[in-house]
Amino acid sequence: MDLDLTAAVGELTRQLVDVPSVSGGEAPLADAVEKALAALDGLQVERDGDAVVARTFLGRPSRILLAGHLDTVPLADNLPARVVGGRLYGCGTSDMKAGVAIALRLAATLPLTGAGAGALRHDVTWICYDNEEVAADRNGLRRLAERHRDWLDADLAILMEPTSGEVEAGCQGTLRAVVTLPGTRAHSARSWLGDNAIHKAGEVLRRLGEYQARTVTLDGCTYREGLSAVRIDGGVAGNVIPDLCRVTVNFRFAPDRTPQGAFAHVREVFDGFDLELTDRAGGAPPGLAAAAAFVAATGRVPVAKYGWTDVARFAELGIPALNYGPGDPNLAHTRDEYVELAAIDEGERLLRRYLTA
Repeated sequence: MDLDLTAAVGELTRQLVDVPSVSGGEAPLADAVEKALAALDGLQVERDGDAVVARTFLGRPSRILLAGHLDTVPLADNLPARVVGGRLYGCGTSDMKAGVAIALRLAATLPLTGAGAGALRHDVTWICYDNEEVAADRNGLRRLAERHRDWLDADLAILMEPTSGEVEAGCQGTLRAVVTLPGTRAHSARSWLGDNAIHKAGEVLRRLGEYQARTVTLDGCTYREGLSAVRIDGGVAGNVIPDLCRVTVNFRFAPDRTPQGAFAHVREVFDGFDLELTDRAGGAPPGLAAAAAFVAATGRVPVAKYGWTDVARFAELGIPALNYGPGDPNLAHTRDEYVELAAIDEGERLLRRYLTA
């Protein structure tokens, strides 16, 4: 299919949404994006898998990177897209094809060569990548960082995640760990002969219930941590005292902690218990010093990002990054996902003003 990158940004969003791109099935959309970008003068376009990268080389003193993922969660009978009352409904409208549409339309309508009024103040990199909504080892941005680190070079990365037009700085780190509680199996009619592993979970839950979450302010952005039980597994049968119980906990930590420090903290909370780390990813500091001009252009007061996003991958590379997009994060992954058309227009106007002289 062909994309019209010069179409109104709401219409371009609809075009992107109407190409199904559930994680692992982004190839048709990546093909269309690559073809459309390759037709533009002034861009060097490259591809790795289903990730497409386009860059200007104007010799500007700084480089801004606009990134967005092409994939969506599985469909929920919410295609094709439809417009109702100033809203565009459909899978991926908010998360995050509206943000991708803004970036792509800017690539097609900004002057990518020359100087003068309206010229680019920065060199710009556009990245549209795959497999963000699934396991981290499949993430297209991670793959680019491993194979083509130089493609990601930038002074500031703007990840077009849905933020309702707010500037969400940095992101929390996250880890998951499993508390394993052993016991002794017995017939429930003679329960005193056993040692109930599920009952032992009471102490784990008590510690979680009494846990006082830390709050920390970085660059004026307040991050609140949280330690929560997210799963309990145990039990054999309706007449058996269980000999094993597992409690999975999730720790969302402020970006001033390293993943190692965060796990050490969780170990302290569950001192005396068998604790196994199963997954972790570091957070990203706000990095607002490098984003001062962008923040000024938005007129918004930056806030902390609650949750983990790919800004953390940029932070690992030493690239300041923030989250900014027109979608509403509360609508992401829902059956009735939508984006306000006016919000997409505003996002395009703001970024155009920021990028040009």
